[in-house]
Amino acid sequence: MQWTDDALVLGLRRHGETGVILEAMTEAHGRHLGLVHGGRSRRMQPVLQAGNRVRLTWRARLDEGLGSYAVEPLDSQVSRLIGSSLALYGMNHMAALLRLLPERDPHPALYEAAGILVEHLDDPAVAPPLMVRFELAILSELGFGLDLTACAATGGNDALAYVSPKSGRAVSASAGEPYRDRLLALPTFLHAGGSPGPDGVAQGFTLTGYFLDRHVWGPRGLGPPEERARFVALGREAG
Repeated sequence: MQWTDDALVLGLRRHGETGVILEAMTEAHGRHLGLVHGGRSRRMQPVLQAGNRVRLTWRARLDEGLGSYAVEPLDSQVSRLIGSSLALYGMNHMAALLRLLPERDPHPALYEAAGILVEHLDDPAVAPPLMVRFELAILSELGFGLDLTACAATGGNDALAYVSPKSGRAVSASAGEPYRDRLLALPTFLHAGGSPGPDGVAQGFTLTGYFLDRHVWGPRGLGPPEERARFVALGREAG
């Protein structure tokens, strides 16, 4: 078995004396693991850093086997990301979100979104709202997408202000006003565009965090990753 695909490095762990198990988000083969012989060499260590883009050729005797990678560097991001705490926490959180996906399950839209996010992780004005959108995309790919296009009560798409914690559907300001204490705030940038501002980003993380905990982390016995809390805090300070 063999294939070649572009990928985003997520992480690695040691294997034997000189090798590593590389975890990468590939464009056509999803989140995929493979053995890199000599992955701890001076030549390969800078290449196999989280956030870098690489071209992988995977080979295995059987399709279900771990297999091995031949790695070709494409684009190095590590020198830019390593100097930013926001970027490092963001990269770790993004990788943790992608690990919620089944291994080897293709998600080309998430691969593209992850690449865009990595390119902006060191920008405190752009990275936090992009991360909110990425968390929404994760929810959608896992089958728990929110419907933020129209009011659940009226069917209209103007003056959307809330999200129902039960249905995950948007609610207009007028329809939701009597129940506002029981609804989640819907930041304007998620349905009408524009600049989110610190308050809008905070509302976005509260929104996505609620549904991730309800549908993903909670049922798996997990809590919100510490990296997420630190990323959110740093983004708030920068904003």
